[in-house]
Amino acid sequence: MVFKANPLALSVPEQAFESWLRDSGYLEILDQRTSDLHRLSAADSTIDLRNSSADSTPTSIICSGFFVSLFSRICTLLSLITFNPFSKLVAEDFSGDTPSWTLAFFGSSDSYSFPSSPSQARLRVHENVKRFARNYALLFVVFFACSLYQLPLALVGLISCLSLWDVFKFCADRWELYKRPSLRQTLLHIAQCATAIILFFFNVQLALVCAIGVSYAVLILHASFRKLTPAKQPSKDGNRRIDQR
Repeated sequence: MVFKANPLALSVPEQAFESWLRDSGYLEILDQRTSDLHRLSAADSTIDLRNSSADSTPTSIICSGFFVSLFSRICTLLSLITFNPFSKLVAEDFSGDTPSWTLAFFGSSDSYSFPSSPSQARLRVHENVKRFARNYALLFVVFFACSLYQLPLALVGLISCLSLWDVFKFCADRWELYKRPSLRQTLLHIAQCATAIILFFFNVQLALVCAIGVSYAVLILHASFRKLTPAKQPSKDGNRRIDQR
């Protein structure tokens, strides 16, 4: 959203207006405004480049603009690995209903665009991770299940670990080990060592690392390319905003 200049309106500093949008929860407007401003800035830069390169051929101008745009996009993508996408995530984000996979999570083709700057990419990632925390968690479970399917030995190791701890719990209750804490502590350490050995020799850690790597890559790409949409919608009286989720 681009606001046209109004001579009768009060002049509001750019940073103050963006801060108000951020604090008021209108992140989708801030996201769209950032994209529009970047598009206008890119158009102005192209015009300036053409004017300053009057003697250059159109092919050289196009190539120069292409490499500048490519370098900018590479820097934006590289900036995604320099910050923590989970810094604003809280336990309450996993409560409530899971957002719709088709309408909210995936959306349409118009729901995606390349982030115009590292700051916009960080804004999208932080907000989308909070909104779709349950979706990303379910995707991790799916990827982990696929990893175990591709590595049957890891699946056997995981089932063995779960069975081992079930046996330990059954024996602890049957033998009333809570009355003998020293024996219970000894058996607990033995079970932990056995679990570590099983996980190592059955390559369960490999399946886990693969699932985490794929899940993280999907999270970063989806959250950075997914446009911010209104998380809240005005009610009928226009004075309140209710949560769609």
